[in-house]
Amino acid sequence: MKKWYGFLSMALVFVTGVSAQTHVSVPLDHPVYYLLEQASLRGLCDPLPAVKPYSQKRILEAITEILSTETLSLTERRILEKVKQDFEKKPQGLDWQRGAYYFDIPTKKGIRFAGNLGVGLRLGFAGAYYSSEDMVWGTDSWITGYTNGDIGDHFSYNFTISGGFLRSPRTELGSYYSYYPTFEGDEVHTNIEIPIYSQPEAFFPYTYRKGWDGFLFSPGSISAGGMKNWPQDISIGPSLISELSGELFGETLRYRFGRFRREWAGMSEGSSLVFNGSAQPFLALEGTFNPVPWFAFSALTGVLEYYNAQGITESARTSQNAFSIEQLEFNYKQYLHFDVGSTAVWPKRFELGYPFPINNNFMYQNNIGDFDNMGLFVNVKAQYPGIAGLWFSFFADEIEVSSVTRLFELDRHMFALQAGAKAAIPLLPFGSVTVSYTKIEPYCYTHTRVVVPWYGDAPMETAYTNNGEGLGSYLPPNSDELRVRLEARPALHTRAHFQYQMIRHGADQGSHAVDGSSLLSELDPEGRSENPILRKYFLHDGAYQWQHILKIGAAHTFANFTVPVQLFGETGLVFSYFTDIDGEPNSGTSSSYSVVDTAEYPKSVGIILTVGFKLFF
Repeated sequence: MKKWYGFLSMALVFVTGVSAQTHVSVPLDHPVYYLLEQASLRGLCDPLPAVKPYSQKRILEAITEILSTETLSLTERRILEKVKQDFEKKPQGLDWQRGAYYFDIPTKKGIRFAGNLGVGLRLGFAGAYYSSEDMVWGTDSWITGYTNGDIGDHFSYNFTISGGFLRSPRTELGSYYSYYPTFEGDEVHTNIEIPIYSQPEAFFPYTYRKGWDGFLFSPGSISAGGMKNWPQDISIGPSLISELSGELFGETLRYRFGRFRREWAGMSEGSSLVFNGSAQPFLALEGTFNPVPWFAFSALTGVLEYYNAQGITESARTSQNAFSIEQLEFNYKQYLHFDVGSTAVWPKRFELGYPFPINNNFMYQNNIGDFDNMGLFVNVKAQYPGIAGLWFSFFADEIEVSSVTRLFELDRHMFALQAGAKAAIPLLPFGSVTVSYTKIEPYCYTHTRVVVPWYGDAPMETAYTNNGEGLGSYLPPNSDELRVRLEARPALHTRAHFQYQMIRHGADQGSHAVDGSSLLSELDPEGRSENPILRKYFLHDGAYQWQHILKIGAAHTFANFTVPVQLFGETGLVFSYFTDIDGEPNSGTSSSYSVVDTAEYPKSVGIILTVGFKLFF
């Protein structure tokens, strides 16, 4: 009998050592997410939670399930087997293929301490030529060091520190008023004149993501007095990503405490209106209860970060916010997905209700007073596995019930909506085509500054933002987008895409700027149903920028090199022009519009190219 006990103990140790995988999150920009989305579209795996990022263990489970099917092509199977190999447990020692050293050390109490130490390098360069000006160039390059791994079978850690070498020039276009030019406020509701900048000119519109934390330096001015908020010229900046994570109760409860990028309630990769992957990272505690494939409940609370526009002290003075979100989701096999939830941006204080996971954020505000920025969201997705899927998303920032019949007329109805479809492309490895339309209403994601009792008389900023960027869609308020994207994995180490976008956005500069077109806009608290200025007539109430964006890109990994190298590139055209109305802007009436070409609102054609390479990423 003792022999059997000994054999069983050795077997359990062996199985635990081989099968235990890390619970550390896989970054949202990893290509595995596209593969999982395509597999889900084809019904090859159980529904995956609409809360990302996933852990390495969860991704391995999904890939194993997908590989057990018989409908994959040879190329698709080889791609998935390669990805699975990248996530599996590595032998101890130095691995030049991955730029990491792996270790597995038993502690005094017999608990495994396993992990790796690694480095990574990404050099990216961009250039653009516009018909209206000279050529511009930029760079987004990073060197990274990290350590992550497991402590026992149910707890993992990750610590990643990076240094960036950056340049992303913008043009100052003028100024914009937080309310509207003729607004007469009071001591609390004051009209602020805000400098307005173009999109980063060396990169495609609405694609550049701030990778640095808090501040930047010029290379020769690394001091407290040399802090700046944007890499207009060559700059260097830090980034820190960290995480403690694990699972409890037989994998039914997963928890994470860390600072990294997340995406919730996105029906397609990067499409979330609620908590988008383009949002800046912040420290938060989150948990997901997922006892069965058809149900999951997730909740998160974290501390938002300020945008360093006026220095490390002054900028943070009126930006002291926390963020909470909760989400219920249901799945009917691979055919139907439904999720619903609520959000809250709230000035920091000793508050128990918002962090409490099973307490509705939206309803809770009624118990504590109207000081916070609340939101509701719902997503519905239906698909026929192997063919196509359709979805509809809705985010309500503020809606007044008594005037809901004027939903598309009054600015006080602040919401975003999206409809989309994704279809598999037969005979093309992991090929798909996605078509979506997104509309962001004026003032959506914004919030009027409020005085709260625990911060004295200073009005606090509670917009739906973090570090100066939106938490929701990457599109600004008062805009829409038609997007068509084709993507595939034509070979084992190659991926490619083609994309067209039409983006229209209310001008936030010039004499015909449209109110409610910036994340820094504030809605007049008075006369919201009567004031004619607070009406919305998309395209018919001022100047609007139209951008037609056409691009094609690819990435290829040279896996047979001693040190694998991935090359990537993307190029395309941006055709930009403005339409303007015949009458006065923000007049509360609808006017006809036409294409213009003036110093304020010029036409331009741009050619953009981005190239680069990665080592150990």
